Amino acid sequence: MTRTEGPTILVLTRQKLPVLERAGFGPAAGVTRGAYVLLDPPGGSPQAVLIASGSEVHVALGAARLLQADRVRVRVVSMPSWELFAAQPEAYRNEVLPPAVRVRLGIEAASPFGWGRWVTDEGAMLAMEGFGASAPGDRLFQEFKFIPERAAGMVRQLLAGRHRPEGSA
Repeated sequence: MTRTEGPTILVLTRQKLPVLERAGFGPAAGVTRGAYVLLDPPGGSPQAVLIASGSEVHVALGAARLLQADRVRVRVVSMPSWELFAAQPEAYRNEVLPPAVRVRLGIEAASPFGWGRWVTDEGAMLAMEGFGASAPGDRLFQEFKFIPERAAGMVRQLLAGRHRPEGSA
């Protein structure tokens, strides 16, 4: 709301989403920088990064819980604005998306267009490749498999060396 140069948009959902209880998560102050670390793995640096925005953040958090149960160290990054994030100093971008962590999964319930810059060539996308459908959001997420189990499975495949996991965009 404080941006004075260039267009600004508020994108809201009609879906009923669970409330994100902030306890245990990174500070949301990073939202003004376009992306921030929402969840870091206990016990060391991440093996993989899940990147999502909006309603897909809950899918990423659910996948992170599944992966952490298997002792996979995963970071969740909330990225509401590519443009703001790209405008940040390189040091900040590298802090959020460490260059050494090449296994990344972008989760976007729309087109994967433009996400390649952030997921790397060793990552993948859980995104829509075709035209969507009309139904309540929770039903569509189930129908199109935008669910934590699928995201976690894709990360496991990436960590096992499959560069294009089954079902990736």
